[in-house]
Amino acid sequence: MPHFPVIPVWENCDPGIGAAVRKLQEEWRPYSMASRSKRIDRLIQQVIDPAVAAYAATLPPDLLHFLPGAGSGLSFSDICRLVGLNDAARLQRQLLRQFVSSHGVKTDQGRRFVATLETLLALTRACARKPPLTSRANGKQVDRDRIQDFCRYCGSPTELAAYANGRLESDPDETLQFSSLYCSRHRPKLPDGGWNPEHQRARRSAAQFDAELERLTRQAGNWREPCAGSGDWLVDCYLHHYVLKHRLRYGDTSELRDHARRMTDARLTDRKKQIVMLLRYGMSQSDAASVLGIQRQAVSKASASIPSVFWQLPSLPEYSTEFLLSGVARKPAAPR
Repeated sequence: MPHFPVIPVWENCDPGIGAAVRKLQEEWRPYSMASRSKRIDRLIQQVIDPAVAAYAATLPPDLLHFLPGAGSGLSFSDICRLVGLNDAARLQRQLLRQFVSSHGVKTDQGRRFVATLETLLALTRACARKPPLTSRANGKQVDRDRIQDFCRYCGSPTELAAYANGRLESDPDETLQFSSLYCSRHRPKLPDGGWNPEHQRARRSAAQFDAELERLTRQAGNWREPCAGSGDWLVDCYLHHYVLKHRLRYGDTSELRDHARRMTDARLTDRKKQIVMLLRYGMSQSDAASVLGIQRQAVSKASASIPSVFWQLPSLPEYSTEFLLSGVARKPAAPR
């Protein structure tokens, strides 16, 4: 995944705000909340505030209080500055939920409003986790390229990132032997000098972890339909329902990485995802085996090995066995 992830502009988002978000990302590399001369809230003020104000001017009065700052005399950047970017994101999510529950999204204006709020929410979260180009560890300036925010194999911060951010105490010998790529769970060697089996297991499954993370991230940017880009309709459907169950958003980087790690550790293969979906759709094991072109015993064995947590999905649409057997379930889903 890219070090600075693309901020998703939702379909139907207000064009002015969408263009402003793209412009901000083109200019945001040297900016962060940790920078003194290039604070990212100032960039939000310069680029995003005019677009939000222009969009607010087109809204009816009953919608203004769902847009942070609109109608209160404060700008969007003022809200981010006053409460902080993380709390601003939580406020945006709460306002979005209130709007959907009270107004719905049946009209074109409602759909555009929701898409615009989702885009601003993704923007705020991305800015909140935007790291500075340089940081300090033990009073010394450290190249930000060396300090990776997250462990290579999960959503925990690397040891060096945790230390630089004051979340990890110095080692007793003051040797600063902190890993810049791994967390304490996945570092290559244990404190006693022996090889870490957790690191070795994660290294062997790195390709699957990367694939799961990419799919979950893509799907988390679109709650409306399956779009994980796995190439298989059933797998995309599973990831769509999984993202909805855990309410994962595009900006939930740590959570997405942790869920990818759980799937990988549980050996939740694409075949098992297909089996879960078909059985949850109400098919028998024999019919599921027929759809997948495998033996019924293989379906039985695979389903028994799937942890119960991966069966827990939201309510699924009811499809007839004839529909699933017709081959529609095997229709590939193109990456988006």
